[in-house]
Amino acid sequence: MQERGLLGRGAVVLAASQGLGRAVAEGLARQGAHLALCSRDAGAIQRVGDEIAGRHGVPVWAAVVDVTRGADLEAFVSEAGQRLGGLHTLVTNSGGPKAGAATAMSDAEWEAGFNLTLMSVVRAVRAALPWMEGRPGANIVSIVSSSAKVPIEDLVLSNAFRPAIVGLAKTLSLELAPRGIRVNSVAPGRIDTERVRHLDGVHGQRHGVSAEDWRQRSEASIPLGRYGTVEEFADAVVFLASDAARYVTGQCLFVDGGLTRTLL
Repeated sequence: MQERGLLGRGAVVLAASQGLGRAVAEGLARQGAHLALCSRDAGAIQRVGDEIAGRHGVPVWAAVVDVTRGADLEAFVSEAGQRLGGLHTLVTNSGGPKAGAATAMSDAEWEAGFNLTLMSVVRAVRAALPWMEGRPGANIVSIVSSSAKVPIEDLVLSNAFRPAIVGLAKTLSLELAPRGIRVNSVAPGRIDTERVRHLDGVHGQRHGVSAEDWRQRSEASIPLGRYGTVEEFADAVVFLASDAARYVTGQCLFVDGGLTRTLL
């Protein structure tokens, strides 16, 4: 049932072949949005596109795009605008940058993290804006991380660039409000994805415990006592993309079971 004013609206979701991106695409389609999805994995993104189109009966265009390649990313977003007859929603997303300590990162790794995490947002927004002008309910939602507020051990690139995306989104919310475009961010905490399971293994190994033991320690630190599901995260993104959030802009919503305990 379409309940949130997304029926027939064009939406772009970056890095949508798995994890959070795929769940968001599914959630938008469930509300009737028409989709353009991309991923570096040709087989995976085509399969996901076909599955979502078949399950929800909405048009889905799936394309192979590496979001670190600026020209390719901007061309994809522009073509999505053409195919969908304009854009109402842009969801920026990327795979997580390389894990590691600040003192261990080379210049090349810093540059790769910058292009993957921050510049992919800058470029996607730049390409989307001409297709959002004059669209009722136009909005941008950036998927970031709880590291936007509280640094995470051995994730220096995320700790550096996720807050930058929140700062960019806040700035854009001020610049684009007169044009009727809302801009928000969503910060996942410990959501049960392949990326988080991998990091549980990395952290566990570093601390001499199994991935499962590390997960149990992590769950104990979450007030709600468990990892979130990708569907729970996607519900928050769909809310911000919908008319239910028509008076919400410039915000960063933490979907983390209460893990982030700061006041501001």
